[in-house]
Amino acid sequence: MIELSPVTVTLENQQQHGETVFPYALCCQKSDASLADAISWMNRQKTDLLDLATQHGAVLLRDFPVSNAIDFDAMVCALELNNFPYRKSLSNAVRINRTDRVFSANEAPSEVRIFFHHEMAQTPLYPRWIFFNCEVAAPQGGATPLCRSDVLYERIRNTYPQFAAMCEEKGLRYTNVMPNDDDANSGMGRSWRSTLGVDSRNAAELRLADLGYTWQWLPDGCLRSTSPPLPAVMEVSDGRKVFFNQLIAAFSGWKDARNDPSEAIQHGDGTPVDRDAVLATTEMAEDLAFDHEWQVGDIVLIDNTIAMHARRPFQGKRKVVASLAEMQTQDFALNC
Repeated sequence: MIELSPVTVTLENQQQHGETVFPYALCCQKSDASLADAISWMNRQKTDLLDLATQHGAVLLRDFPVSNAIDFDAMVCALELNNFPYRKSLSNAVRINRTDRVFSANEAPSEVRIFFHHEMAQTPLYPRWIFFNCEVAAPQGGATPLCRSDVLYERIRNTYPQFAAMCEEKGLRYTNVMPNDDDANSGMGRSWRSTLGVDSRNAAELRLADLGYTWQWLPDGCLRSTSPPLPAVMEVSDGRKVFFNQLIAAFSGWKDARNDPSEAIQHGDGTPVDRDAVLATTEMAEDLAFDHEWQVGDIVLIDNTIAMHARRPFQGKRKVVASLAEMQTQDFALNC
């Protein structure tokens, strides 16, 4: 057994926020290390790694002996976190499972841009942790942008204080149309059967009612659903406030044959969101973006409550897989 001693490294364009860097990066310099060595190290360091992800937002592990989805699964398992399987999520993206824990990040076509979001923040159920692994890096494009939502929210409060207050007080409500069958040509093309884990309309309605949604069946078999009011701002354990939502993605990216972004989002009380403030927030997030350019074998650990992620369009072949852990629930007492 080889004792791994990964070193902290500096990345090009790495950000400094107070006493933190974004993302934090560790490089394995043992070229003869085995997967078993890496798993053992991951297990011993699990608490420190998760703490680093919360403190800094994301942690990159580079040059570890990870070759495929099964290896990646084993590394994630070493953290000893509860699996949040894709089939139990309310994600609106089409994904393909590689193992019970690991699935494709998104099956949307390469030219589709996926905008900044916190994973599943548009639903009452979300994962605390997200893990990504690169099997094949795109020859052009395909970066995964990351954004610190605590830093973003501070900028929003300084620039658009009324909008920030509305987000805190009123939260957000999301509307999307789920297709009758999976549509892999859309970044939000998961069918209502798969999304809700049901096989009939009656079961779908029971599931939606239990989650606090309203809904409408459309003539083509699609299902329009609207979430209950959900938080737009979260206060995390150390007192930081983060812009935890799907506002940017819904406002800019929820567009396909069934969905119109202009109808996708409003405040929890039905008040329209401030278009200018949302556009400015999108620009601020882009200004704060760290574009992670994938190298084969890279693993990125993200605290989903601290950092948002996105996907740049790409050319050629790209394979990035993902895993989720520790299902959380959120509700919101609407302040009217």
